[in-house]
Amino acid sequence: MTVQNLLIELFVEELPPKALKKLGEAFASVLHEQLKAQGLASEGSVATAYASPRRLAAHVTQVVGKAADKAVQQKLMPVSVGLDASGNATPALLKRLQAAGADASAVPLLRRAMDGKAEALFYDSVAPGTTLEAGLQKALGEAIAKLPIPKVMTYQLESGCELPGWSSVQFVRPAHGLVALHGDAVVPVTALGLTAGRATHGHRFEAARDPIEIGTADGYAATLREQGAVIASFEERRAAIEAQLQAAAARAGEGLSPIEDEALLDEVTALVERPNVLTCAFETEFLEVPQECLILTMKANQKYFPLLDAQARLTNKFLVVSNISPADPSAVIEGNERVVRPRLADAKFFFDQDRKKSLAERVPALAKVVYHNKLGTQGERTERVRAIASAVGQQLGGEVLAKAADQAAMLAKADLLTDMVGEFPELQGIMGGYYARHDGLSEDIAFAIEDHYKPRFAGDELPRGQAGTAVALADKLETLVGMFGIGNLPTGDKDPFALRRHALGIVRMLVEKKLPLDMPAVIARAASAFGSLLPDAEKSNAQLLNFFYERVAGYLRELGYSVREADAVIAVRPLWGEMPERLDAVRAFAKLPEAPALAAANKRIGNILKKAGETDQVNAAVNEQLLQEPAEKALHAAMQAVVPRADAQFEAGDYTGSLQTLAALREPVDAFFDGVMVNAEQADLRLNRQGLLKTLHQAMNRVADLSRLAA
Repeated sequence: MTVQNLLIELFVEELPPKALKKLGEAFASVLHEQLKAQGLASEGSVATAYASPRRLAAHVTQVVGKAADKAVQQKLMPVSVGLDASGNATPALLKRLQAAGADASAVPLLRRAMDGKAEALFYDSVAPGTTLEAGLQKALGEAIAKLPIPKVMTYQLESGCELPGWSSVQFVRPAHGLVALHGDAVVPVTALGLTAGRATHGHRFEAARDPIEIGTADGYAATLREQGAVIASFEERRAAIEAQLQAAAARAGEGLSPIEDEALLDEVTALVERPNVLTCAFETEFLEVPQECLILTMKANQKYFPLLDAQARLTNKFLVVSNISPADPSAVIEGNERVVRPRLADAKFFFDQDRKKSLAERVPALAKVVYHNKLGTQGERTERVRAIASAVGQQLGGEVLAKAADQAAMLAKADLLTDMVGEFPELQGIMGGYYARHDGLSEDIAFAIEDHYKPRFAGDELPRGQAGTAVALADKLETLVGMFGIGNLPTGDKDPFALRRHALGIVRMLVEKKLPLDMPAVIARAASAFGSLLPDAEKSNAQLLNFFYERVAGYLRELGYSVREADAVIAVRPLWGEMPERLDAVRAFAKLPEAPALAAANKRIGNILKKAGETDQVNAAVNEQLLQEPAEKALHAAMQAVVPRADAQFEAGDYTGSLQTLAALREPVDAFFDGVMVNAEQADLRLNRQGLLKTLHQAMNRVADLSRLAA
């Protein structure tokens, strides 16, 4: 068998840039897996993906020209069914052999073997390995079919089909060329109306020749680079852009650096075949506009990389990743500067116009903006957020914070009605902060308006200041309570209102800022702000609380706590702000040598108390006169000495010390279970012993439910 490397390329019209990286990876991955599944590529084979604006390609090592033959063992039927009394083949056996590709001549060659309790007939044969041409044809079809295409195009074929001009094919973009090389030999496969060859095309304007002949599979990337002026590898092209951006920033001025944006870098990489980074500039007067506006318009509309100074402030210089490399780049630079100027002028115009009207003047117009058909307008929503923010502010900081939170909540959505946010929705909140400062409001209010959407995503920073935190909590709570109240719950991977993100944001704020808020009470207060809009608030509030605890559990696991540690703390339903200290205490306790025995004992106590049932209501009270056994007297005495100290440490917030103090009870607890019958026949003894255990159970489970640590 000939072992060579394989190269497949689809040459197409410009591919969607935001999807290019995934398309290239998927094309190579599926092709490689299909070749391995058919025995055409070895387990040690390596696939390399190539993706440029006009091509998807894959280079696969260690591909054979024909897969190895395979021994096939096929069970036909029981001997009693396949052979008659004389040992001749029955019609059923002959029919089965025919289906297996054999005839009556194979009957003497059939193998008999036990299959369970009955003897069966087996047909052993050798299946010839698939050829590369057939196997690659199948693999190529699968790779094309499984591409994660965002939107399929339908276009007509002009040749190589039954009805030129009428026969149509579907693909992400019209395909114009197919290359398939095994070593230096063409593999004559077909796809999308194309027959494979060795010819492809390079850069639209800078290729040394067109078409380009690919001599061997291994020479693909080098040939395209040298003759076609194309860097075929997405990752290599991306790295080249990164290096050029840094070099151009260093030349543009000391301390300057291009803005970091991985998504933009990926998109630009998908737009060029041979990158050439150029430095451009705009008039400094535009820097009067908030830099977020200028940065966004340059990135989103023009795919430029703004340059920032050492203090992360925007400069009037920016970088362009061009797809051409002329000897004199001045025309390209001037063209990009001319294109960006109207964009920046629009941003300046919006900013100037918006400041002619204060945020407070815009608030009444929110009553004309629909929020949700079941939950009213943005104006009504604003009133609900104000009520919730005031209540949260009152709990966190009293009357002063409540008033600040109320004012910020009233103005928080007003920037939705500005021209700037209308043009750039991503700037909502941010522009509100700028306009609040222009209106003469305090920094705290401006920060609160700017931050009330935070955290917007995983890892995003939390709101600054207490007012911002109160409004951010209120805004997210209003969304969650309202959506749960009308039945808009997230299902599976569908979460159109980003409720999981909102819930996790609240969890992060409460835990990381250690806020002393009782979530059931806060949810109930938020629900009351809706009046009669929620049909069954009690039920939906309970659903929402469970939803929150699911997010809490996941969040704590992401912080590095084990499932048992997180479950132990969550089970006692503490204030979320206390969870980190409690978790650290549980982790420290779990390392103690006494921990496994005490956790197991705690679990046993819980089971005993649970089985006590409704008829024997257990009171956490102990009558010392009824203590008979030495072990129960010893446990009671130890508890009298240890529990008060542990409780005092708990009340002082020393959760680690409290649990470590309780660890001293291990020996008397073990002795109690070894020497005392808890469920004694005498009722008063039984209840007294259960009361002793209940007192112990309550003391041990104040920090966390230690039974959750038991194996």
